Amino acid sequence: MPSRPSAAVWPAVHSERQILIRELESLTPTQWAQPSLCPGWDIHDVVAHLVDSAKTTRLSFLRRLIAAKFDFDKDNAIGITRERAAAPEATLAEFRRIREATKTPPAALATRLVEVIVHGEDIRRPLRLVRSYPIKSIEPALRYQLKTGISLGGGKERAAGFRLQASDSRFEHGSGSEVTGTALALLMAVSGRPVNKEDFSGDGAATFVRKLEQASQ
Repeated sequence: MPSRPSAAVWPAVHSERQILIRELESLTPTQWAQPSLCPGWDIHDVVAHLVDSAKTTRLSFLRRLIAAKFDFDKDNAIGITRERAAAPEATLAEFRRIREATKTPPAALATRLVEVIVHGEDIRRPLRLVRSYPIKSIEPALRYQLKTGISLGGGKERAAGFRLQASDSRFEHGSGSEVTGTALALLMAVSGRPVNKEDFSGDGAATFVRKLEQASQ
C-alpha cells in the first residue's frame, strides 16, 4: 500500500499536533524538564524539535545539512537551540502558531506521520500519557520505517529476519520468525525506542526484543 496522499497526511498531522498541544498545556515546569525517550533530550527539547521540523522546507533542509557538514545529529541540535525558548510556554506558543504548517524536508510525506507519532510518544510515555492513534495514520508511518535504513532514520535492519504482524490490524511485513504486537508497538520498536517484551508475542518475539535491546546498548 503506498504512502497516504497529501490530502490525507496533512489533516492527520495537524490533528496530532493539536492533540499534543492540548496535552502540553497542562504540563508543570518539572514535567517539561523530564527526560524524553530521545537520549539527551528532555520534553522541552522534543517540542522544540517538532517546531523546528514543522518549519523546515526542502531548500532550508539542504542548506542546513551542508552547514552541519551532513551531520544529522548536529543539525538537530542546532534546530533545537534555535527553537527552544527560555520558557516552555513560549516554545509551546510557537508550536501552536505553526501547527497547521505543511512544510517538509525532501522526504516522503509519511515521514511527517513518523515525526508526529514517534516524537509524540517520546513525550507521552515518560509522562504516562496515553494516546490512541488512528490505525490509518500508524500503518503508513510503520511501512515507511520498515523500508528505510537506520542511517536515514528508519528501522529496516531492526526488522530483518522477522515476520511482523499487527495485532490490531491486517498489517504484516517480512518473513521469518513471527512477532506480533500492536501497530504502534511495532512502529516504536523499529524506530529504535525502548521495548517492553510484554508488548510482543510469537515464536520470534523473544529474539526480536533481545536484538533490539542489544542494539541499544
